[in-house]
This record gives sequence, structure tokens and C-alpha cells, in this order.
Amino acid sequence: MLQASSTSAAAIFVQVLPILAVVAIWYFVVIAPASKQRRQTAQMLSSLKKGDRVLTSGGIYGTIQSVEPDSVQLKIAENVKVRVARSSVASVVSEPASD
Repeated sequence: MLQASSTSAAAIFVQVLPILAVVAIWYFVVIAPASKQRRQTAQMLSSLKKGDRVLTSGGIYGTIQSVEPDSVQLKIAENVKVRVARSSVASVVSEPASD
């Protein structure tokens, strides 16, 4: 009787092992990098300040003129300012403007 329960436990382990391996691979390939990217984006959005040159998700380059809790005002050309959602800022651009 002891051998039968030992064999069935080993059989269950062998059946569950591939599922656990797939879950572990999925975590390290998909979930962990995505959460790291979300943290980096949230940190970038919270550290926006006046004078930063940014790129929006719509492809517009601009310089931040003011920062509000949910939006930023961008200067995209001489005498042209637009207000965009803070979440639409895709990245902070380090190179100077090429006008």
C-alpha cells in the first residue's frame, strides 16, 4: 500500500512539473519585464519638470512649460503651446531641439 501511494505522488509530480516550468518561464519572460517597464515609466512621469524636452506617444516633440497633476503644457513651436495628458508623455529626450 505504501508503494502505491508513493508511485501516485510521483506520477502527480511528473504531471505538474511541466505546468510549473511553463508558469516560471512565462513569469521571467513576460510578467517580470513588463512590471519593470511600468515602474520605470511611472518614475519617469513623476519626475517630469519644467524645461524637460519630451516626446509624446503621438510623436510630438516639445519642451515642458508647466506641470500639473494630470497634464503638462508643452511648447512645440514659437508661440504654440499645447496641454497634453501626463500619461501621453512617452519619453524624456536628452538631445537639444533641432529647429
